[in-house]
Amino acid sequence: MRIDIEGGVIDSVEIGVKPSGTVLSGMVVPGFANTHSHAFHRALRGRTHDDRGSFWTWRERMYAVAGKLEPDSYYRLARAVYAEMVGAGYTSVAEFHYLHHPGRGRRYADPNEFSHALVAAAEEVGIRLTLLDVCYVAGGFGKPTEVVQERFDDGDAEAWAQRFESFRPTGDLVRTGAAIHSVRAVPAEQLPIVVRAAADRPLHVHLSEQPRENEECLAYYGCTPTGLLSAAEALTPQTVAVHATHLTPEDIAALRGCWAALCPSTEADLADGIGPGRALADAGVRLCLGSDGHSIVDPWFEARALELHERLASGRRGRFDVAELHTAATAHEASGWPEVGALAVGAAADLVHVDTASPRTAGSDGPGILYAATASDITDVMIAGRWVVRDRVHRTVPDVAEALDREIGALWH
Repeated sequence: MRIDIEGGVIDSVEIGVKPSGTVLSGMVVPGFANTHSHAFHRALRGRTHDDRGSFWTWRERMYAVAGKLEPDSYYRLARAVYAEMVGAGYTSVAEFHYLHHPGRGRRYADPNEFSHALVAAAEEVGIRLTLLDVCYVAGGFGKPTEVVQERFDDGDAEAWAQRFESFRPTGDLVRTGAAIHSVRAVPAEQLPIVVRAAADRPLHVHLSEQPRENEECLAYYGCTPTGLLSAAEALTPQTVAVHATHLTPEDIAALRGCWAALCPSTEADLADGIGPGRALADAGVRLCLGSDGHSIVDPWFEARALELHERLASGRRGRFDVAELHTAATAHEASGWPEVGALAVGAAADLVHVDTASPRTAGSDGPGILYAATASDITDVMIAGRWVVRDRVHRTVPDVAEALDREIGALWH
């Protein structure tokens, strides 16, 4: 195959012609989409397994990290995390960003200081960024935020919307969207404010990740979280329901036309449960994938885990075919990048080269490489027509492991 690129866009695709220019031997696939990320959670990898605990005890350790970050340290950490993503084959990331303020009622001179830090990190790394500004103004159903949660809290949704609208990033590789952290964190009467502020941009929301969330929502509002979002007219074609793990049949039907961002590695790590991926897809919900807490940064794992988790839940194989898994893994549209994710004329030139002769991939048959390859098999990555990774080395962060070790170590010590 020969692919010609002009101005960051695929100009032509030809089969059976003699290649010229940069020649890659192996397999080239479209860049993967990471549709749900909390960059700072990467600092928790390998540090939350010394007790059995639960999602809720894990959350306390996450809060401990959130309490230590400042814009400059978050910039350095995010830079390393985004470089790890690119090296794994991700060419876009939707950052679910709720760390906004110094805490204790204080504000930075620029209330979007953390947002600027994340944009700067992504621009230096060369990854496409959708910065999803999260509204987080309650500490639970009918409860105020407290302690570290105050760093997330703008006061109310109106104040959040004003800050959100004031942020105007520039650059070809950055776009913005909005997010409702969860129905725990935004009172029902304030949900429409977030929906209006999102307008025609992506609107993401954590949905029914834990049974306890459903139980508390039913007790407080008399409906499921999905029902609450539906009443607020928050379920649109731009809406991405993140996790969507514990849904009723009525919830699944209500999500028709929306997206569902499943995060198999995180859902397994936190013992969230196995989401109803096949049922969602059959109901007309579009699927996408994310690495969320970054216990693993590997788009190949997330894609095949979508199928493997379905096998465990159903006792059957072949719940998704390879084409469906690939579509979910490259669903950049869910993050506001509809032009990315295909090797086709007019598509953005985001390309990932895979080593087909590694100890993991050797012997794989064509599309079956999806069940064999790992992030370690990515050798070259192009984003918007520019090589960002060559021969497994990132152009601006040549030693990703050293950068991660340094920044994570500084947070814990």
